[in-house]
Amino acid sequence: MSLVVQKYGGTSVADPDRIRSVADHVARTRRQGRDVVVVVSAMGKETDELLRLAAQVSKVRPGREMDMLITAGERKTTALMVMALAELGVSATSFTGSQAGILTDTSHTRAKILEIRPDRIRDAVAQGRVPVVAGAQGVSAERDVTFLGRDASDTTAVALARSLGADACELYTDVPGVFSADPRVVPSARRISHISYEAMLEMCASGCPKPAMRSVEFARNHQVPLHVRSSFTWEPGTWIREEDPTMEQAIISGVVHDTSEAKITVTGVPDKPGVAARLFRALADQDVNVDMIVQNVSIHGVTDISFTVPKDEVPAALEIAGGLQAEIGATEVLADADIARVSLIGAGMKTHPGIAATMFEVLGDGGINIDMISTSPIRISCVVEAEQIDLAVQSLHTAFGLDG
Repeated sequence: MSLVVQKYGGTSVADPDRIRSVADHVARTRRQGRDVVVVVSAMGKETDELLRLAAQVSKVRPGREMDMLITAGERKTTALMVMALAELGVSATSFTGSQAGILTDTSHTRAKILEIRPDRIRDAVAQGRVPVVAGAQGVSAERDVTFLGRDASDTTAVALARSLGADACELYTDVPGVFSADPRVVPSARRISHISYEAMLEMCASGCPKPAMRSVEFARNHQVPLHVRSSFTWEPGTWIREEDPTMEQAIISGVVHDTSEAKITVTGVPDKPGVAARLFRALADQDVNVDMIVQNVSIHGVTDISFTVPKDEVPAALEIAGGLQAEIGATEVLADADIARVSLIGAGMKTHPGIAATMFEVLGDGGINIDMISTSPIRISCVVEAEQIDLAVQSLHTAFGLDG
């Protein structure tokens, strides 16, 4: 009998009606002759509510206790899901991350999976029961409950699918798959039926919110086929798997945008060895996540260095760069939050010249100025003014023939 791991996100299990609907789908999957392992997130905004409660109680929030608190949301969903399945006559058992054998490192609030020992899950399946596993959690070598981070239920599901040898991992959410652009910006955006791990990773890194990038990385590394689907329509969604070398790849799969970053510019930096290393090592040591980096051509022995960071990390980046200003001999440190990034993603770029030129022409014809440029073999990203991002996405989507 084939085995499938089904993960249901917070919107999919947001209330009792949604939980019953998911239980009904799990029961239908069982009737089709497949074994099922279910992974669930916390209900709706449950995690946000728990974080809000923690903030109201104390400004001091130890990582261990935060993990104990946050993981309660997923445990609550597992018990309710098993009850809903029991109502339908489906034998099921709930499991916490530790009971499912998910072993992690000791990094609280963002733990990483080290190993999975799914003996209890395997036994439950063999006995004809449906294991319902709490997502985004595990247990450390010190036997403490650990939280894998926001949106990490996807990672739990993929890791279990790999350990159990499942045929596929289905990620159910509130959208019917991965689209060629954000449908809220481009109403004519189309659902992508199949996409490679490589292209999906680039889309995730460029701003596509679902699925979680960490889960796609794990799936690629272990060759776990992913199927992103809607738990509201149950229609087929987007398959993410290794690209077929016998098939010609789409030149452009999608246009992705991201408005979550800001630009930091360090001006008047002496053009000498070690200066950039000093700046970015200091940022890395304080866990500031730097994305795009551009260094201008040196004029009279000085240059400007610009880089992007998440908007919520701007204060830390300014403090670090400002603290180094005198040491590295920089003139000024500036921040610009009114930027956005637009990216073209497509495996076919590797064999089709002229994509960058066309992209720049389309943006230029729209009066959209390019501030920064970054590329990979299958991605071209441009930073533009935030107020022009919708026009940029729409123009590129049309120019590259992606309109539905």
